[in-house]
Amino acid sequence: MRMHLLISAAILLSVADKAQSQGVEPTAGNWHTWAISNLASYRLPPPPSHGQSQAEAKKLEMLALQRDAEAVAAVRFFDSGSPAYRWIQTAQQEVTSHNLGGPGGTRAMSLVAVALNDTMIAAWDSKYAYNRLRPTEIDKQLTTLIAVPHSPSYPSEHAAAAGVAAAVLGYLFPDHKANFDSMAESAGQSRLIAGTEFPSDVSAGLSLGQSIGDAVIARAKSDGFDSVFIGSFPPMTGVWSNSNPVYPLAGSWKPWALSSGSQLRLPPPPDFGTDEFQAQVNALKEFGRTVASNHTAWFWQPSFIDPWIDSVNQLLFENHLDRNPPKAAQIYALVMIAQHDASIACWDTKYSYLELRPTMADAAITTLFPTPAHPSYPSGHACASAAAAGALSAVFPDSASAFVDRGREAGLSTFYAGIHFLIDVDQGLVLGNAVAQIVVHQAGVAQ
Repeated sequence: MRMHLLISAAILLSVADKAQSQGVEPTAGNWHTWAISNLASYRLPPPPSHGQSQAEAKKLEMLALQRDAEAVAAVRFFDSGSPAYRWIQTAQQEVTSHNLGGPGGTRAMSLVAVALNDTMIAAWDSKYAYNRLRPTEIDKQLTTLIAVPHSPSYPSEHAAAAGVAAAVLGYLFPDHKANFDSMAESAGQSRLIAGTEFPSDVSAGLSLGQSIGDAVIARAKSDGFDSVFIGSFPPMTGVWSNSNPVYPLAGSWKPWALSSGSQLRLPPPPDFGTDEFQAQVNALKEFGRTVASNHTAWFWQPSFIDPWIDSVNQLLFENHLDRNPPKAAQIYALVMIAQHDASIACWDTKYSYLELRPTMADAAITTLFPTPAHPSYPSGHACASAAAAGALSAVFPDSASAFVDRGREAGLSTFYAGIHFLIDVDQGLVLGNAVAQIVVHQAGVAQ
């Protein structure tokens, strides 16, 4: 018995030494979480013993015999990018197919991103608490389909991501819940077929993800999204009106980092009929559209979410952070939290002042596409894009100027299209950047 304890201690020390020299973000278990407050309560029980691990490794040898083309394709699919990558993609697809724009879209994306962030942090807390060897370190006969991650085996980060994402997506889009659950099962199974994790790693990861998913869903159910609007915006001179307003209560939803949607409320825009207001109208009427400006307007028109996530994906791959699960999840969360809080703050200002849309102010103004059914000031594209730019600038400071330029481009796209005044864009950029600074500070990310 004493010899067994000495051997076990030696194994743990060996893994600990390896974690310090090669481990992926060994301190990530101490990072900021957004939906769970007591991380210790999510610490998993210890993994199976060394002897049980050897028995599990033999099962993996048998699973290796099942590596047919379909199984290999599943392994490659889920191993592309970080564990969060495929689930963020899935969330994007669902947001698009369910036609969720503005705060509704950023809410869905932020819930999934927060869930993945908090789950990776909790998984890393357990990983480096127990430092379980990877299967190939216990069974030298076992071959893997992919590179073995430089982190402890327990729990499986891919299974944890799958468990939490499937839970939150199932809450957001219950019509596709069975598909998400099936996808989660496939994600966990792919790691067993790959030979990189034990069956108990996968089951523990799925369980951890599901439990954090419950916490995220509980938070979502109390964020104000389900509140029913019973007011109206009847036609009035100089005031925006619409019989079917888009998310009129979004400014009162619960943000992630702001104290409330009104925390950063902008000063009012120029009053209708004043010289300052007419100057905004004239600037829009005098703007001469070009092929380049039309291209910019149409590029950003479908979404201010997807282009920024595409940028995050590119940055993660280019900087090799796709192999750093907690950092990748943290970056997704920073960007989506910043966009969502900026959208809440934006909608608070919109419905506080009810500024006319350009075509309401002057019928001579033409637009490239239909005007959205919410007030003009400020521009949602400017708010959300400046917030994304600020969040990314904190992580990739060398590219900060490029992010700022892109944020302004996104905002100006709405001016080019004729659906916003310049002041809507300029003040939206100010608001979005201010939100980003609060989000980044609260997350504890160095600037």
